[in-house]
Order: sequence, then structure tokens, then C-alpha cells
Amino acid sequence: MKGISDTAQLVKRNVKRNFRLPQLLIFSSIQPIIFLLLFNFVFGGAVSGGQGEYINFLLPGIFAQIALFGAIQTGVGLAEDLDKGAIDRLRSLPIARYAVLAGRTLADAVRNIFVIAILAAVGFMLGFGYTEGVIKFLLACGLVVLFAYAFSWVSAVIGLLLRDTETVQVSGFLWVFPLVFASSVFVPTDTMPDWLRAFAENQPVTHVVNAR
Repeated sequence: MKGISDTAQLVKRNVKRNFRLPQLLIFSSIQPIIFLLLFNFVFGGAVSGGQGEYINFLLPGIFAQIALFGAIQTGVGLAEDLDKGAIDRLRSLPIARYAVLAGRTLADAVRNIFVIAILAAVGFMLGFGYTEGVIKFLLACGLVVLFAYAFSWVSAVIGLLLRDTETVQVSGFLWVFPLVFASSVFVPTDTMPDWLRAFAENQPVTHVVNAR
């Protein structure tokens, strides 16, 4: 129980930090909106013949993309805390060892819920329509949050190993970009060359996106 209490306190600390940095929330929200608008209006006509149809294909993919981009911030934040000595101070306290990482990853999951809600609202304004009911749509959003949470732990390991914020951010894009762009996020995988299609159809981003 103490470990859960410690984790809850660190989640509270990190969530407060996020909301005390409004520029972080603003830019975390603006970036996915820009991606959604650009890809919808640039690729919509070419891929599906119109933006009205493409938004239904695109929005689940943008959810997955933003989940991965948000996961990168977990590693960046941990590297920053290491650099400033915040984690060393936390380790000196009588708290559960896992609470530091669990608190950070769960707080980032809360931020992802906030960003996904804003992105969904913009998607509806662009004409997105779900056909399986509200409950399944909410479950799909929950799946994206869990997906982001899982990759937050991957990013956390990278952040703890590299310990430099700039290096963590650059290295994050090295593994995120192939997963995002070699997937079914933006185009159907059957339009890809066979060698790329084999990778695209057997990687986690495509499986999450296709769960739509």
C-alpha cells in the first residue's frame, strides 16, 4: 500500500508540474492538431478521393502517432530530472523505488488523455464519424492511452540510460519515425512494396491503428 501511496503522490506532483507549464500543454495539443489538419487536407484527396472519407481513416492513426510522440517526452522528462538532481533527491527519501518511474509514466498518461480528448474534438469538427457506438469509441481511446503508457516505459529506459535531454529526444525520433510512417497510419499497407509491407503489417503501431 505504501508503494501505491508513494506513486500517487508522485503522479500528483508530475501532473501539477504539467499544468504549471501551460506552454507544454499548449504545444502538446497544437502539434497533433497541425498534423491532423495537414495530413487530412494534403493527403485526403490523393488517398481516398476526399477529406470527408479520409478523416475516418486518418484520425485513429494520428491518435497512435501522438501516443508515440508523447512517450518520447517521458524519457526527456526523466533525463531532465536526472540532470537537475530531482531523482537523486527522491531516491534519498523513504519511498518505494518503483514509485519514481511509475509516477512519471502515469502522469504522462494523464497528459495523453487530455491531448487525445482535444484531438478527438477537432476530428469531429472535421467530420469524423464512428460507426460502432460511443462505448467502443471510448474503448478505442483507452487502447491508445494504454499503448502510449507501454511505450512510455520504453522511453523511460532510454532516458535513464542516456541521461541527456537532447540526446534522448533525438534518439526517440530514430525509433518512433519508422514505426509511425512504415505503418497503416497514413496509407493502407497494401500500397507498399512487399518488403516494407511485411514490416508494416507486423509492428505494434499498425495493430493498434487497425483496431479501429
